Amino acid sequence: MKSSNDKVAIQPSLVAGRDYPRTYREFVEMFPDDEACAAYLEQLRWPNGFFCPACQITTEPWHQTRGRLVCPSCRHQTSVTTGTILDKTRTPLTTWFEAGWHLTTAKNGLSAKTLERTLGTSYRVAWTMLQRYRVAMVRAEREPLSGDVEVDETLVGGVKKGGKRGRGTSKCIVVIAVEAREPKGFGRVRMRYIPDASGENLMPFVCDMVIPGPVVLTDGWGGYNDLHKHGYTRKKTVLSSSGDPAHVSMPGVHRVSSLLKRWILGTHQGSIEPSSRYPLTSPNREPIKKTLTVLIP
Repeated sequence: MKSSNDKVAIQPSLVAGRDYPRTYREFVEMFPDDEACAAYLEQLRWPNGFFCPACQITTEPWHQTRGRLVCPSCRHQTSVTTGTILDKTRTPLTTWFEAGWHLTTAKNGLSAKTLERTLGTSYRVAWTMLQRYRVAMVRAEREPLSGDVEVDETLVGGVKKGGKRGRGTSKCIVVIAVEAREPKGFGRVRMRYIPDASGENLMPFVCDMVIPGPVVLTDGWGGYNDLHKHGYTRKKTVLSSSGDPAHVSMPGVHRVSSLLKRWILGTHQGSIEPSSRYPLTSPNREPIKKTLTVLIP
Protein backbone atom coordinates (compact mmCIF):
# COMPACT_ATOMS: atom_id res chain seq x y z
CA MET A 1 0.00 0.00 0.00
CA LYS A 2 2.69 2.51 -0.94
CA SER A 3 2.78 5.25 -3.53
CA SER A 4 5.30 5.34 -6.34
CA ASN A 5 6.42 8.75 -5.05
CA ASP A 6 7.40 7.42 -1.64
CA LYS A 7 11.07 6.90 -0.79
CA VAL A 8 12.04 3.27 -0.42
CA ALA A 9 13.72 2.70 2.94
CA ILE A 10 15.49 -0.37 4.22
CA GLN A 11 13.36 -1.64 7.07
CA PRO A 12 14.87 -3.39 10.08
CA SER A 13 13.54 -6.77 11.08
CA LEU A 14 10.00 -6.53 12.40
CA VAL A 15 9.37 -7.65 15.96
CA ALA A 16 6.14 -9.45 16.84
CA GLY A 17 4.20 -7.73 19.59
CA ARG A 18 5.93 -4.42 18.92
CA ASP A 19 5.68 -3.80 15.17
CA TYR A 20 2.61 -5.95 14.61
CA PRO A 21 0.15 -7.83 16.86
CA ARG A 22 0.57 -11.52 17.66
CA THR A 23 -2.94 -12.09 19.01
CA TYR A 24 -6.36 -10.53 18.55
CA ARG A 25 -6.12 -9.02 22.03
CA GLU A 26 -2.90 -7.26 21.03
CA PHE A 27 -4.56 -6.17 17.79
CA VAL A 28 -7.43 -4.48 19.67
CA GLU A 29 -4.99 -2.76 22.03
CA MET A 30 -2.72 -1.58 19.19
CA PHE A 31 -5.53 -0.20 16.96
CA PRO A 32 -8.29 1.14 19.25
CA ASP A 33 -9.36 3.99 16.93
CA ASP A 34 -8.84 5.56 13.51
CA GLU A 35 -6.09 7.85 14.83
CA ALA A 36 -3.99 4.87 15.90
CA CYS A 37 -4.56 3.20 12.51
CA ALA A 38 -3.56 6.37 10.64
CA ALA A 39 -0.42 6.77 12.76
CA TYR A 40 0.54 3.17 12.00
CA LEU A 41 0.05 3.69 8.26
CA GLU A 42 2.10 6.90 8.40
CA GLN A 43 4.97 5.05 10.07
CA LEU A 44 4.82 2.29 7.46
CA ARG A 45 4.65 4.68 4.54
CA TRP A 46 7.22 7.22 5.73
CA PRO A 47 9.53 5.46 8.23
CA ASN A 48 12.15 8.24 7.85
CA GLY A 49 9.65 11.07 8.16
CA PHE A 50 6.97 12.56 5.90
CA PHE A 51 8.11 12.79 2.28
CA CYS A 52 6.21 15.26 0.12
CA PRO A 53 5.30 13.69 -3.25
CA ALA A 54 5.12 17.15 -4.86
CA CYS A 55 8.32 18.97 -3.84
CA GLN A 56 10.27 15.79 -2.97
CA ILE A 57 11.50 16.92 0.47
CA THR A 58 11.33 15.29 3.89
CA THR A 59 9.65 17.48 6.47
CA GLU A 60 7.16 17.58 9.33
CA PRO A 61 3.66 17.97 7.82
CA TRP A 62 0.77 19.99 9.13
CA HIS A 63 -2.05 17.76 10.31
CA GLN A 64 -5.48 19.03 9.28
CA THR A 65 -9.03 17.69 9.41
CA ARG A 66 -10.18 14.53 7.64
CA GLY A 67 -6.68 13.05 7.86
CA ARG A 68 -5.10 15.57 5.49
CA LEU A 69 -1.33 16.11 5.65
CA VAL A 70 -0.08 19.44 4.28
CA CYS A 71 3.51 20.08 3.25
CA PRO A 72 4.67 23.33 4.93
CA SER A 73 6.98 24.05 1.99
CA CYS A 74 4.74 23.77 -1.08
CA ARG A 75 1.30 23.43 0.63
CA HIS A 76 0.61 20.17 -1.20
CA GLN A 77 -2.12 18.11 0.47
CA THR A 78 -2.04 14.34 0.76
CA SER A 79 -2.94 11.61 3.24
CA VAL A 80 -1.62 8.28 4.48
CA THR A 81 -4.18 6.48 2.29
CA THR A 82 -3.56 8.34 -0.98
CA GLY A 83 -2.75 5.92 -3.79
CA THR A 84 -3.65 2.85 -1.73
CA ILE A 85 -6.66 0.53 -1.54
CA LEU A 86 -7.90 2.74 1.32
CA ASP A 87 -7.93 5.93 -0.77
CA LYS A 88 -11.14 7.99 -0.37
CA THR A 89 -12.83 5.24 1.61
CA ARG A 90 -15.73 6.16 3.87
CA THR A 91 -15.34 2.98 5.88
CA PRO A 92 -13.48 3.56 9.18
CA LEU A 93 -9.84 2.50 9.22
CA THR A 94 -10.54 0.33 12.26
CA THR A 95 -12.97 -1.68 10.12
CA TRP A 96 -10.40 -2.04 7.34
CA PHE A 97 -7.74 -3.17 9.81
CA GLU A 98 -10.05 -5.68 11.45
CA ALA A 99 -11.07 -7.06 8.06
CA GLY A 100 -7.38 -7.47 7.21
CA TRP A 101 -6.77 -9.31 10.48
CA HIS A 102 -9.60 -11.77 9.91
CA LEU A 103 -8.63 -12.29 6.26
CA THR A 104 -5.00 -13.11 7.01
CA THR A 105 -5.65 -15.30 10.05
CA ALA A 106 -8.52 -17.40 8.65
CA LYS A 107 -6.95 -20.71 7.63
CA ASN A 108 -10.10 -21.92 5.90
CA GLY A 109 -10.61 -18.76 3.87
CA LEU A 110 -13.10 -15.98 4.51
CA SER A 111 -16.30 -15.31 2.59
CA ALA A 112 -17.86 -11.88 2.27
CA LYS A 113 -20.95 -13.15 4.10
CA THR A 114 -18.86 -14.28 7.07
CA LEU A 115 -17.03 -10.95 7.14
CA GLU A 116 -20.36 -9.10 6.98
CA ARG A 117 -21.60 -10.93 10.07
CA THR A 118 -18.28 -10.57 11.90
CA LEU A 119 -17.85 -6.82 11.38
CA GLY A 120 -21.51 -5.81 11.29
CA THR A 121 -21.13 -4.05 7.94
CA SER A 122 -23.22 -4.38 4.81
CA TYR A 123 -22.48 -7.22 2.39
CA ARG A 124 -21.38 -4.73 -0.28
CA VAL A 125 -18.78 -3.19 2.04
CA ALA A 126 -17.49 -6.61 3.15
CA TRP A 127 -17.24 -7.84 -0.45
CA THR A 128 -15.45 -4.68 -1.62
CA MET A 129 -12.89 -4.83 1.17
CA LEU A 130 -12.12 -8.47 0.44
CA GLN A 131 -11.69 -7.78 -3.27
CA ARG A 132 -9.32 -4.87 -2.66
CA TYR A 133 -7.26 -6.84 -0.16
CA ARG A 134 -6.98 -9.81 -2.52
CA VAL A 135 -5.79 -7.61 -5.37
CA ALA A 136 -3.26 -5.88 -3.09
CA MET A 137 -1.83 -9.19 -1.90
CA VAL A 138 -0.70 -10.15 -5.42
CA ARG A 139 2.84 -9.06 -6.26
CA ALA A 140 2.65 -8.18 -9.95
CA GLU A 141 6.46 -7.88 -10.12
CA ARG A 142 7.09 -11.21 -8.43
CA GLU A 143 10.15 -13.13 -9.61
CA PRO A 144 10.05 -16.69 -10.97
CA LEU A 145 10.67 -19.61 -8.65
CA SER A 146 14.23 -20.89 -8.21
CA GLY A 147 16.11 -23.74 -6.57
CA ASP A 148 14.54 -27.19 -6.41
CA VAL A 149 10.88 -26.89 -7.43
CA GLU A 150 8.11 -29.47 -6.99
CA VAL A 151 5.54 -29.49 -9.80
CA ASP A 152 2.35 -31.56 -9.85
CA GLU A 153 -1.37 -31.24 -10.54
CA THR A 154 -4.40 -31.43 -8.27
CA LEU A 155 -8.08 -31.94 -9.07
CA VAL A 156 -10.81 -29.53 -7.97
CA GLY A 157 -14.48 -30.25 -8.42
CA GLY A 158 -16.20 -31.73 -5.40
CA VAL A 159 -17.07 -35.29 -4.48
CA LYS A 160 -18.88 -36.38 -7.65
CA LYS A 161 -18.41 -40.11 -8.16
CA GLY A 162 -18.15 -42.06 -11.38
CA GLY A 163 -16.43 -41.22 -14.65
CA LYS A 164 -12.71 -41.23 -15.34
CA ARG A 165 -10.14 -41.00 -12.59
CA GLY A 166 -6.82 -39.23 -12.39
CA ARG A 167 -5.65 -36.88 -15.12
CA GLY A 168 -8.44 -37.98 -17.47
CA THR A 169 -11.17 -36.82 -15.10
CA SER A 170 -13.83 -34.28 -15.95
CA LYS A 171 -12.91 -32.28 -12.84
CA CYS A 172 -10.82 -29.11 -13.07
CA ILE A 173 -7.04 -29.42 -13.05
CA VAL A 174 -4.81 -26.96 -11.20
CA VAL A 175 -1.05 -27.28 -11.66
CA ILE A 176 1.06 -26.24 -8.66
CA ALA A 177 4.75 -25.36 -8.32
CA VAL A 178 6.41 -25.07 -4.89
CA GLU A 179 9.98 -24.18 -3.96
CA ALA A 180 11.49 -27.01 -1.87
CA ARG A 181 14.01 -25.65 0.62
CA GLU A 182 16.88 -27.51 2.27
CA PRO A 183 17.13 -29.11 4.75
CA LYS A 184 13.35 -28.72 5.13
CA GLY A 185 10.49 -26.34 4.50
CA PHE A 186 8.93 -24.72 1.44
CA GLY A 187 9.25 -21.35 -0.24
CA ARG A 188 7.08 -19.52 -2.73
CA VAL A 189 4.11 -21.05 -4.56
CA ARG A 190 2.61 -20.62 -8.02
CA MET A 191 -0.66 -22.08 -9.34
CA ARG A 192 -2.60 -22.05 -12.60
CA TYR A 193 -5.79 -23.59 -13.90
CA ILE A 194 -5.17 -25.68 -17.04
CA PRO A 195 -7.77 -27.34 -19.30
CA ASP A 196 -5.87 -30.66 -19.31
CA ALA A 197 -2.61 -32.18 -18.10
CA SER A 198 -0.91 -32.41 -21.48
CA GLY A 199 2.60 -31.18 -22.13
CA GLU A 200 1.13 -28.33 -24.19
CA ASN A 201 -0.25 -26.85 -20.98
CA LEU A 202 2.33 -28.01 -18.45
CA MET A 203 5.44 -26.75 -20.29
CA PRO A 204 4.23 -23.11 -20.60
CA PHE A 205 3.37 -23.13 -16.89
CA VAL A 206 6.83 -24.31 -15.86
CA CYS A 207 8.55 -21.87 -18.24
CA ASP A 208 6.46 -18.96 -16.93
CA MET A 209 6.85 -19.76 -13.24
CA VAL A 210 10.37 -21.25 -12.88
CA ILE A 211 13.68 -19.75 -14.00
CA PRO A 212 15.68 -22.02 -16.35
CA GLY A 213 18.26 -24.25 -14.73
CA PRO A 214 16.77 -25.53 -11.44
CA VAL A 215 15.91 -29.13 -10.66
CA VAL A 216 12.20 -29.73 -11.25
CA LEU A 217 10.76 -32.54 -9.12
CA THR A 218 7.87 -34.35 -10.82
CA ASP A 219 6.17 -37.72 -10.89
CA GLY A 220 6.40 -40.05 -13.88
CA TRP A 221 3.74 -38.30 -15.99
CA GLY A 222 4.73 -37.98 -19.64
CA GLY A 223 3.56 -34.38 -19.84
CA TYR A 224 6.87 -33.34 -18.24
CA ASN A 225 9.12 -35.25 -20.67
CA ASP A 226 10.20 -32.11 -22.55
CA LEU A 227 11.54 -30.26 -19.50
CA HIS A 228 15.14 -30.82 -20.60
CA LYS A 229 14.42 -29.04 -23.89
CA HIS A 230 13.64 -25.86 -21.94
CA GLY A 231 16.76 -25.90 -19.78
CA TYR A 232 15.47 -27.74 -16.73
CA THR A 233 16.85 -30.78 -14.94
CA ARG A 234 14.05 -33.19 -14.21
CA LYS A 235 14.13 -35.41 -11.15
CA LYS A 236 11.43 -38.00 -11.74
CA THR A 237 9.79 -40.09 -9.02
CA VAL A 238 7.57 -42.87 -10.33
CA LEU A 239 5.03 -43.26 -7.55
CA SER A 240 3.96 -46.76 -8.54
CA SER A 241 7.48 -48.08 -8.06
CA SER A 242 8.75 -45.82 -5.27
CA GLY A 243 6.65 -47.44 -2.56
CA ASP A 244 5.84 -44.03 -1.07
CA PRO A 245 2.40 -42.37 -1.29
CA ALA A 246 2.14 -39.17 -3.31
CA HIS A 247 2.04 -36.87 -0.28
CA VAL A 248 5.40 -38.28 0.87
CA SER A 249 7.16 -38.01 -2.51
CA MET A 250 5.71 -34.55 -3.25
CA PRO A 251 4.93 -33.06 0.19
CA GLY A 252 4.96 -29.39 -0.81
CA VAL A 253 2.50 -29.66 -3.68
CA HIS A 254 0.10 -31.79 -1.67
CA ARG A 255 0.18 -29.43 1.28
CA VAL A 256 -0.60 -26.46 -0.96
CA SER A 257 -3.34 -28.49 -2.68
CA SER A 258 -4.95 -29.20 0.67
CA LEU A 259 -4.83 -25.52 1.65
CA LEU A 260 -6.31 -24.51 -1.72
CA LYS A 261 -9.28 -26.85 -1.34
CA ARG A 262 -9.78 -25.78 2.26
CA TRP A 263 -9.76 -22.14 1.17
CA ILE A 264 -12.28 -22.76 -1.62
CA LEU A 265 -14.54 -24.62 0.80
CA GLY A 266 -14.30 -21.90 3.44
CA THR A 267 -14.82 -19.04 0.97
CA HIS A 268 -17.54 -20.56 -1.22
CA GLN A 269 -19.12 -22.88 1.35
CA GLY A 270 -18.56 -25.80 -1.01
CA SER A 271 -20.75 -24.68 -3.92
CA ILE A 272 -20.41 -22.49 -7.00
CA GLU A 273 -22.82 -20.54 -9.19
CA PRO A 274 -21.90 -19.17 -12.63
CA SER A 275 -23.61 -15.79 -12.23
CA SER A 276 -21.28 -14.38 -9.56
CA ARG A 277 -17.58 -13.55 -9.37
CA TYR A 278 -17.29 -16.30 -6.78
CA PRO A 279 -19.90 -18.83 -8.01
CA LEU A 280 -22.12 -20.76 -5.54
CA THR A 281 -23.77 -23.93 -7.09
CA SER A 282 -22.18 -26.16 -9.63
CA PRO A 283 -24.04 -28.90 -11.51
CA ASN A 284 -21.13 -29.15 -13.95
CA ARG A 285 -17.50 -28.16 -14.28
CA GLU A 286 -17.95 -24.97 -16.34
CA PRO A 287 -18.76 -22.64 -13.40
CA ILE A 288 -15.80 -24.05 -11.47
CA LYS A 289 -13.54 -23.48 -14.50
CA LYS A 290 -14.63 -19.83 -14.64
CA THR A 291 -14.01 -19.38 -10.93
CA LEU A 292 -10.55 -20.96 -11.00
CA THR A 293 -9.62 -18.80 -14.00
CA VAL A 294 -10.41 -15.70 -11.91
CA LEU A 295 -8.79 -16.91 -8.68
CA ILE A 296 -5.73 -18.66 -10.18
CA PRO A 297 -4.40 -16.79 -13.24
